Amino acid sequence: MGRVKTAERIESLFNAANGKDRIKWQSNAQKGYDFYLDEQLTKDEKSSLEDAGMPTFKINRVTPIIEIMKYFVTANNPRWKAVGVDGSDANIAQVHSDIADYCWGISNGQAIYSGVINDTLTKGVGYFFLDIDQDADHGKGEVKFKRVDSFDVYPDPMSRDFLLRDASFIIIRKLLPREQLKIMFPEYSRKVTKASGESNMVAYSQADRDDASAIIPEDVVNAIDSHGSRDDILSYTECYEKIRVPFMNLTVRIYPNKDEIEGVMRISKEKMESFRAETQVSTKEQVLKIQELAANGEMIEERAILEIQKLEKQAKAAIVRKEAELEYATQEELNRVEEKTISEKEYNLLIENEEVAKSIVEANKFFETRIKVTCTIGSNITLYEYVLPFSEYPIVPIPYLYTGTPFAMSAVLPMIGKQQEINKAHQVMLHNANLASNLRWQYEEGSIPEDEWEQYSSSPGALLKYRQGFNAPTPVLPAPINNAFYTVVQEGKSDMEYIAGIPSAMMGFVQNQAETYRGLLANDEFGTRRIKAWMSSLLEPALEHLGCVFKEISQTHYKYDKVFRIVQPNAGGGQDEKETRINIPIYNDYGEAIDKWTDYASSRFDVRIIAGAVMPLNRWALIEEYFKWFQAGLIDDVAMLGETDVRNKEQILERKSLYSQLQGQLSQLTEEMKDKDGAIETLSRQLVQAGIRHNVDVGSKEVEKDVLETEAQQKFYRRVIKENAEKEKKSLQDKIKK
Repeated sequence: MGRVKTAERIESLFNAANGKDRIKWQSNAQKGYDFYLDEQLTKDEKSSLEDAGMPTFKINRVTPIIEIMKYFVTANNPRWKAVGVDGSDANIAQVHSDIADYCWGISNGQAIYSGVINDTLTKGVGYFFLDIDQDADHGKGEVKFKRVDSFDVYPDPMSRDFLLRDASFIIIRKLLPREQLKIMFPEYSRKVTKASGESNMVAYSQADRDDASAIIPEDVVNAIDSHGSRDDILSYTECYEKIRVPFMNLTVRIYPNKDEIEGVMRISKEKMESFRAETQVSTKEQVLKIQELAANGEMIEERAILEIQKLEKQAKAAIVRKEAELEYATQEELNRVEEKTISEKEYNLLIENEEVAKSIVEANKFFETRIKVTCTIGSNITLYEYVLPFSEYPIVPIPYLYTGTPFAMSAVLPMIGKQQEINKAHQVMLHNANLASNLRWQYEEGSIPEDEWEQYSSSPGALLKYRQGFNAPTPVLPAPINNAFYTVVQEGKSDMEYIAGIPSAMMGFVQNQAETYRGLLANDEFGTRRIKAWMSSLLEPALEHLGCVFKEISQTHYKYDKVFRIVQPNAGGGQDEKETRINIPIYNDYGEAIDKWTDYASSRFDVRIIAGAVMPLNRWALIEEYFKWFQAGLIDDVAMLGETDVRNKEQILERKSLYSQLQGQLSQLTEEMKDKDGAIETLSRQLVQAGIRHNVDVGSKEVEKDVLETEAQQKFYRRVIKENAEKEKKSLQDKIKK
């Protein structure tokens, strides 16, 4: 009964989301999408033109403009960078960018990105969807980027955030055949069989679908099962809701078992024995030094005895202090505490065990946002319901003209009026031309053989007869067409380019007169400002949010040891391969995994979109700039070659690198030879001077010998006095502490 009520609640939620505002938005969005697909005449408009004998063709200016806009937006893939919260997370933050590139690659991200942007430009909003493919990588699963059709998403209509972060729910609803649902969910095949409530496709297109050249989803209404029979179409609904889930932050005392206690005590005993042996040996060495000084007469006997007694006392005190330190460390190890975060349900189950309850030192309750997913089929079947372990919706919208609501406007809508104006003007002009080349005739009834005139009246050189006694037929000439039609067509095309911000020069068409190369580059730079404004204000923030959501999902999923292999093609041919490994297990001496190296799941870092990563670039202009910098000496030839599309440039760079190394080695050897020649001359002069100096030094050494011996003795006694003073000071400090 609870499952049925859940399905009914989701159905009611969907009906509320699919209100008049959304129906109005989808109708307008479908109209814009129809114009993009060259379906620009409604059924009534087409019938009216045919009844009037006028042409029904279109001069499609919308599709080329949208395709150019899509090219500029999708010219480059988005790239994300991660910034570690602290120093320990910095290395793993660098790994995250590689993981994002890997998942983008296995998801065919370029095609997904292009489809989402196409939805944005033609329907008003496109949707990225982040999902975990549990069957990928032999059942380990992979995080993948996906696209959701804009017409299948039903967000909370009261959401005011353009990324839907404040939405209380987001519904994805699709119409799928029953057989396809069984293939998608083999474990729920019995529930799919019981599902009822067949759904029909709602038509929003205003174009003549009977004569349409483009087939859209609402045209396909017949589903076929595996036996070739007609299959039922069921509504498949996924409802994503934000909920507050209670958690418990626990401070738990860890009680070691017998083996752990024995291990800690054994290590402590070994450390103590090692320290005691080291202290005894060190004390004996110092005693021998003192006895040697006393035997040589450098220290009196009484002072030697006193110093030896001090050394023995210090050794005993050090051993006692070390025993206390090891005992404290042992107690800390045997009575350590850990912080753990678990759900409130798990906490309630744990405290039922008295031993576990005693180990909990402190428990604090707090709440976190989680995403609840409910999947239903039809109007009465709930497939599953669970809570995702992250806080943001895996559905990320990219709007075009944001209206402050989830119902954004497309880039096509402002151009529809001008497109209709251009179509109508061309139709009128061609109709007038047809009338002028195919004359109509006015005649008295019975004056001509009508069948003969209909067949030959438009034939060149034809002889047409009429009966005597009647007036000759007169041609009915069309009124001259107004030149304003030509002006309307040209201005309409210019207006469409102005509205979209895509002039003809950006498509490679230069009108009126040829422009200079620099002029074309300037047009390309200035003409993309409209698109760049949208990309910097809406697209890049949406992609940055997409990166943050990907971080949450990937960290919750990739908790096992995994190697990511990233293959990226080069512009000049060839490929770059890179490997990244995360969650590398660290084993102890017994072969047990005790920790992880590059622990990806527990690392903390912020994700940012690389500024300008998706901005379009003119490669010709960029290479020309690099060439100018190379000529000016600001960069070397290696940097210049790296930005070109020359094939096998990796091998060229390697050869140039080898030449640079050989040239450097040659210069180094030349300098070394010069240094050796100078050193030989210097040594020859020094040899002569050394002979003279030797004779002088022999006489002075005898005098300095007595002086050095006296200074050495004084230095030794000063050091002994200083050490004794420091020992006395330390002894007094120890006594004060005790």
